[in-house]
Amino acid sequence: MKKIFVLALGLSISFVSAAQDAVTKGKELFGDMKARHIGPALMSGRITDLELHPTNDRVIFAGTAGGGVWKSSNGGATFNPIFDEHCQSIGSVEIDPSNPDNIIWVGTGETWTRNSVSVGDGLYKTIDGGSSWNKIAGFEKSERIASVQVNPKNSDEVYVGVLGALFSDSEDRGVYKTLDGGKTWSKILYVDKTTGCSDLYIDPTSPNTVYASFWEFRRSAWNFNSGGNNSALYKSTDGGKTWAKIHKGFPAGKLGRIAFAAAPSNTKILYAVIESEKDTDKGLYRSEDGGANWTKLNGDFELVVRPFYFSRIEIDPRNPDIIVKAGLSGSISRDGGKTFKTLGPMHSDIHDIVFDIKNSDRIYAGTDGGVYRSWDGGTTMEMVENIPVSQFYHISVDNEDPYNVYGGLQDNGSWFGPSSSPGGVEASDWVRVGVGDGYRVLPHPTKKLVYSEMQGAENVWRFDPAKDQAKTIQPLAVKGDPKLRFNWNAPMATSAIKPDRFYFGSQFVHRSEDMGETWVKISPDLTTNDPVKTEQGNSGGLSRDNSGAENHCTIFTIAESPLDENIVWAGTDDGNIQVTKDGGKTWTNVVANVPGLPKNTACWHIEASVFGKGNAYAVFTGYQKGDMATYAYKTTDFGATWKSVITPEIIGFARNIQEDYENENLLFLGTEFGLYITLDGGKSWMKFTNNMPSVSVHFIELQKRTNDLVLGTHGRGVIIIDDISPLRQLNEQAMAKDLHFFKTAPAIIPESNGFGGIATETQFVGNNASRAAKIVYHLKKRHTLGKMSVEIQDMNGNKITELDAGKAKGINIIQWPYNIRPPKVAAGKTFVFGGFTPLRVPAGTYKAVIQKGKDTYTNEFVVQYDPKSDIPLADREQNQKIARKLFDMTQELAYMVYELDETTKAAENAKAKSPAASKTVTPLINELSKLKDKLLITKGDNYVGAGEPQLREDMAELYGKVAGTFYKPSNAEMRNMEAIEERFAAVKTEFKKIKDKHLSKLTEVSNKNKLEPVVIKSFDEFVKSSE
Repeated sequence: MKKIFVLALGLSISFVSAAQDAVTKGKELFGDMKARHIGPALMSGRITDLELHPTNDRVIFAGTAGGGVWKSSNGGATFNPIFDEHCQSIGSVEIDPSNPDNIIWVGTGETWTRNSVSVGDGLYKTIDGGSSWNKIAGFEKSERIASVQVNPKNSDEVYVGVLGALFSDSEDRGVYKTLDGGKTWSKILYVDKTTGCSDLYIDPTSPNTVYASFWEFRRSAWNFNSGGNNSALYKSTDGGKTWAKIHKGFPAGKLGRIAFAAAPSNTKILYAVIESEKDTDKGLYRSEDGGANWTKLNGDFELVVRPFYFSRIEIDPRNPDIIVKAGLSGSISRDGGKTFKTLGPMHSDIHDIVFDIKNSDRIYAGTDGGVYRSWDGGTTMEMVENIPVSQFYHISVDNEDPYNVYGGLQDNGSWFGPSSSPGGVEASDWVRVGVGDGYRVLPHPTKKLVYSEMQGAENVWRFDPAKDQAKTIQPLAVKGDPKLRFNWNAPMATSAIKPDRFYFGSQFVHRSEDMGETWVKISPDLTTNDPVKTEQGNSGGLSRDNSGAENHCTIFTIAESPLDENIVWAGTDDGNIQVTKDGGKTWTNVVANVPGLPKNTACWHIEASVFGKGNAYAVFTGYQKGDMATYAYKTTDFGATWKSVITPEIIGFARNIQEDYENENLLFLGTEFGLYITLDGGKSWMKFTNNMPSVSVHFIELQKRTNDLVLGTHGRGVIIIDDISPLRQLNEQAMAKDLHFFKTAPAIIPESNGFGGIATETQFVGNNASRAAKIVYHLKKRHTLGKMSVEIQDMNGNKITELDAGKAKGINIIQWPYNIRPPKVAAGKTFVFGGFTPLRVPAGTYKAVIQKGKDTYTNEFVVQYDPKSDIPLADREQNQKIARKLFDMTQELAYMVYELDETTKAAENAKAKSPAASKTVTPLINELSKLKDKLLITKGDNYVGAGEPQLREDMAELYGKVAGTFYKPSNAEMRNMEAIEERFAAVKTEFKKIKDKHLSKLTEVSNKNKLEPVVIKSFDEFVKSSE
């Protein structure tokens, strides 16, 4: 056995320290700037592992390909993320059988090894049910952990199966074991640097019995090979000290990935699905003696299809003859594997299936489209609609209000949806604009048309959403052309200068001036055109897998300069970066000028700058060669020279970079493990973690009108950081001030007051952007001593309202929803919803006054009506006038009821303490009681048992109607107000008469009996007491 030690090398410590410093600095600086998630969840993402609590059938964990770990506590009705601060690519989730409420292990790195999978960064453990996680040392380079198994009789004994690197050799592969809960580890089974552990199993009835499947495999950007002489299924009966292959009955020759499982009700019964050299030998095998002997049962297509992607078997915990095999559609056998039938309709590509611990008719499935549930043994499958782990390859935005986000999803088509929507962004808000694997989606710059594609440019569409019409427009080979090579994620681009211009990439740059109707090639082959890398027909190894995903020597990114239509950049997946300055007549390969870049490293993204025709950024990604370094460069001279913008703070290879349109030094970098931001052109970086998981950011867009940063993530859908403009204004001078106000655009009073959306209680709904006015400021350090307050004033210094102050170091954002408080409503038996309606302020200029200890800071800001609104100003003024009048009446009535109640209390007190006073105060009490019955409901509940509405209820209801809209009051509302005013005047007169008649007598009785006098607050004191 080989002991694994963790070496505290100074260099590695410095890198870890720098990375942690980037997180800490980011949290401090970005402060109240937070990301929001808009999904989608109906088009969810790949689920890699499902695990059930061993004793509580309501608790389910889902590991995802790129969206972290999610937990359900209600039987799968809803899920919540519990792993956001860590790597989001999950290989295995394991619940400790001895302590399932507290101890959970997570192995990162997806093991369904398609070409676009994310990577892992090691092993994690929680001892508090997922509230916090500790990273376990020693697995940092594991890349992909296929399985974690805990001895059910000893929580400290744990086995970990490391599949290892996908695109390179790795000596980290193998089976590891700890006897002290993860403090130290031994490698107990290792084959070689190309063969990793793809699955593990501990026999719960005999924990020293351990099974391990090993798989020899290798993927490159242009080829995949599954299988070899070293793939095998091993068994140990002494806790991993010795191992033996258990192949008797297996096919001869090379083997590929082996899926296996033991029957929980009889662990001697094993099933295995074998990938072998001969197609006739592939299929399901069964052993009834713990693997000593095997017999082939079935070779159905659904059992053997794509073994690298579908390698999971599940057996009913109560019946060893009921087997489920993950696959293209998933299949189930109820006769011990002799025959199978397809599971009920659900999203294709099923990766894991589990039976409920108490009821075998209840089945959960993890697919490329999310989690499904069945209550009838798999005949009917229902999708769980609140796990937003969709996997975008690319996103773009338009300039609508609210703007739309467009993007293509892994195995879930192409879509666009609004950045905000009534009630929040729901599943029903998204519009499909493509099928298959969706990749690039671009809105036409000026027309309401959409360009979309499916994998490998099998189809490219121009879609008219209004007409629901799609036209195929992909470039096709013409006479004299070689075979066109399109990347699985083929690039497209539009022009900021010529709106109908459309670019598409194969090994050539194709350009259309008429939205795809006609095409011309404007370049020669811009790739290396390496013949070794262009023969994809034999990809797959033992199981041919010619999907097109390995198409190579292709163009991957195209960018036309926003400053000059003749300047076009093209980057290739085999490491070239080409530029033309004459519209494609001549091209120059400038990759040799990029310092420190390994040869043939894929050019993943080019960002043509707005700050100079020769300026551009290029991102290179080497993970498909096993190179996890970060590469991003800037040129200012058309690629003649390049300078790296990467520093040690960044962890994870880069996928995208976005330049700010106003501040050249403000850059946003999308990496495999999250978002990084620099304010100084790349000299230093900070990680953005505010509601932002450590997810792979595949693409970034900056919406120019709203200044929103929009992220297309490969695992958590679309994530938006609203209005990044404060970051543009941050400089040394601003950050040196104790308090610095940021300039903000005029705030627009929103006029939407509709009825929300239609989502059900268990569906995911993305948050809308806040429409409130924002007071944004930076604090040099946290405020700790003395009072700090924020007051909103009009330009005459009159106080409108007071808001809670942000006191944290960094950026603070205070939101004001354009109103003062709701009116003070008379205390009563029922709620009046008008009492929850605040009074809106008119458009104008206001002041935010911050009192920070002894210092005062003032900032003016503008509030405007929506310029698109058709409501006349006179109507607004009438609305505000009547709303204010009703607001004042409501408060006046509240004060009247308060005074009546206090008088009644005093009279009842006098009556209780002095029987002689009863004759004097009883008439007062009775008259006040009768009057109060006219003022408000005094009996009943807040529902159907309430009495008839009285003045309080009618007045508050009318106030709510007027104050809750933007239009002038209707004729009916005005006449209703006149009636309410008349009633109010009458009861005020009646109250005055009662007080004139009886109050002096009450005072006389109170004085005579030495009782507390009636004490009534002033109106201002009464109103203020409610604030």
